[in-house]
Amino acid sequence: MAAPALSLIAIDGPSGVGKSTTARRVASRLGWHYLDTGAMYRAAALAVLRTGVALADRAALERLLAGLDLAQEGTRIFLAGEDVSEAIRSQEVTRGVTPVSADARVREVLVEQQRRIGASGRWVVDGRDIGTVVFPGACCKIFLTASPEARARRRFLELEAKGQRAVYEEILADQQRRDEADSTRAVAPLRQAEDAAVLDSSDLSLEQVVDRIVAKHLAHP
Repeated sequence: MAAPALSLIAIDGPSGVGKSTTARRVASRLGWHYLDTGAMYRAAALAVLRTGVALADRAALERLLAGLDLAQEGTRIFLAGEDVSEAIRSQEVTRGVTPVSADARVREVLVEQQRRIGASGRWVVDGRDIGTVVFPGACCKIFLTASPEARARRRFLELEAKGQRAVYEEILADQQRRDEADSTRAVAPLRQAEDAAVLDSSDLSLEQVVDRIVAKHLAHP
């Protein structure tokens, strides 16, 4: 007999597609909790950058992971008690998160934490391997995507709104590099779960995306 589906919505997709914002809105709409796995990996990358640990130095990496203290309170992410919600969104962390998140040992440690949290159910979780690796028994799986150009344009406008320097061509090139790295990495590559519904958000507003995901969940709770 198959195990009952876990009361959890898994939203996977490429970088820059708005998974986190979408997942937060879906969780709010349903009255569920939101688990920001992407922020967890970004916080781990920030810890690596700050300590100067080389991923090739396995002993040093193990020490860092053994003391990795991550916490989420609402939408805020904490590293060793420090609110790093803004720091993990820097361009430096964005450039450094791919190799950290692709490291098998890093993923093992963080996936264990994610599964322990999500086991209680009523969570909306986003990432790149949530429906395929972390929570394959999720009751609802969404593969959220958008064209590289649409994702780069959104990121460009987001940075401009924050008063940060932004060059569309650079953002697009970085977007394409991350897509290639995410889809070809050896450990938990980005891929669509066989039972996931594909949702292309290129020409949809955030509210339209949220409406469709909530409708799918309510149709098959």
